[in-house]
Amino acid sequence: MKPMKRSVELQPLSREHHDGLLFVWKIREGLKNGASTEKLKDFTSWFWRNHIRPHFFQEEKILVPVMPEGHALAVQLKHEHTYIRELVITIDKDTDRHDFTRLANLLETHIRFEERELFQYLEEHLTQQELSAIHEKLEKHPVSVDEEWSDEFWVKKEVK
Repeated sequence: MKPMKRSVELQPLSREHHDGLLFVWKIREGLKNGASTEKLKDFTSWFWRNHIRPHFFQEEKILVPVMPEGHALAVQLKHEHTYIRELVITIDKDTDRHDFTRLANLLETHIRFEERELFQYLEEHLTQQELSAIHEKLEKHPVSVDEEWSDEFWVKKEVK
């Protein structure tokens, strides 16, 4: 599949999606390498607070309003955001290792949907002025992390 050329205006969201896919990879590697459920839970909670929740806020407050009311792609975006939110809450309260796999799969599918369908729609249907306004709002409300995650639980430890 040919890589997509994302408009400059939506690139901040695409960079955040890259971070999301890296989260998915780390969760999968952690599961494969036997990371503790507690470490996975802590990392998921940290990533939710610092990346996913503010990213969802951006999309729901900046992208959805520029789409026709009730548009199928906006409905899907909000539905998937709700499902991911609920799964993160479930993981926070009562963790099951399978929930991490479900979260990783759901988040990956959701990111692919946004990149391949939602962003494509926006680039094809919005004016340059509308895209520029989106970019301006994204720049005013960046998803920035005050602290980095230091425990590399996803790295397989060498047995000596």
